[in-house]
Amino acid sequence: MKESLMDILCDPLDKSELELEVDERDGEEIIEGQLIGTETGEVYPIEDGIPNLLPPDMREE
Repeated sequence: MKESLMDILCDPLDKSELELEVDERDGEEIIEGQLIGTETGEVYPIEDGIPNLLPPDMREE
Protein backbone atom coordinates (compact mmCIF):
# COMPACT_ATOMS: atom_id res chain seq x y z
CA MET A 1 0.00 0.00 0.00
CA LYS A 2 1.20 3.50 -0.70
CA GLU A 3 1.54 5.86 2.26
CA SER A 4 -0.43 8.48 0.30
CA LEU A 5 -3.56 6.34 0.89
CA MET A 6 -3.52 7.59 4.49
CA ASP A 7 -5.20 10.77 3.21
CA ILE A 8 -8.37 8.86 2.31
CA LEU A 9 -8.43 5.87 4.70
CA CYS A 10 -10.43 5.98 7.93
CA ASP A 11 -11.43 3.58 10.68
CA PRO A 12 -14.42 1.58 9.36
CA LEU A 13 -15.94 1.38 12.84
CA ASP A 14 -16.32 5.09 13.57
CA LYS A 15 -14.74 6.95 10.61
CA SER A 16 -11.96 8.41 12.78
CA GLU A 17 -8.37 8.79 11.59
CA LEU A 18 -5.91 5.91 11.44
CA GLU A 19 -2.29 5.90 12.59
CA LEU A 20 0.26 4.03 10.52
CA GLU A 21 2.96 1.76 11.98
CA VAL A 22 5.37 0.40 9.37
CA ASP A 23 7.26 -2.87 9.92
CA GLU A 24 8.59 -3.34 6.37
CA ARG A 25 8.85 -0.92 3.48
CA ASP A 26 10.06 -1.20 -0.12
CA GLY A 27 10.64 2.31 -1.39
CA GLU A 28 7.28 4.10 -1.19
CA GLU A 29 5.36 0.83 -0.80
CA ILE A 30 4.42 -0.35 2.70
CA ILE A 31 4.70 -4.15 2.72
CA GLU A 32 3.98 -5.03 6.35
CA GLY A 33 2.61 -3.01 9.25
CA GLN A 34 -0.62 -1.99 10.85
CA LEU A 35 -3.21 0.75 10.92
CA ILE A 36 -4.54 1.73 14.33
CA GLY A 37 -7.81 3.59 14.96
CA THR A 38 -7.10 6.79 16.87
CA GLU A 39 -10.43 6.61 18.73
CA THR A 40 -11.23 2.88 18.84
CA GLY A 41 -7.69 1.56 19.23
CA GLU A 42 -8.61 -1.24 16.81
CA VAL A 43 -5.66 -2.69 14.89
CA TYR A 44 -5.92 -3.42 11.15
CA PRO A 45 -3.03 -5.43 9.69
CA ILE A 46 -1.17 -4.63 6.47
CA GLU A 47 0.08 -7.88 4.93
CA ASP A 48 1.84 -8.20 1.56
CA GLY A 49 1.04 -4.54 0.89
CA ILE A 50 -2.72 -4.96 1.42
CA PRO A 51 -4.52 -3.32 4.36
CA ASN A 52 -7.27 -5.46 5.92
CA LEU A 53 -9.92 -2.96 6.96
CA LEU A 54 -12.63 -5.49 7.75
CA PRO A 55 -14.19 -5.03 11.19
CA PRO A 56 -12.66 -7.41 13.75
CA ASP A 57 -15.69 -9.72 13.90
CA MET A 58 -15.58 -10.26 10.11
CA ARG A 59 -11.88 -11.19 9.83
CA GLU A 60 -10.66 -14.76 9.52
CA GLU A 61 -7.78 -15.54 11.83
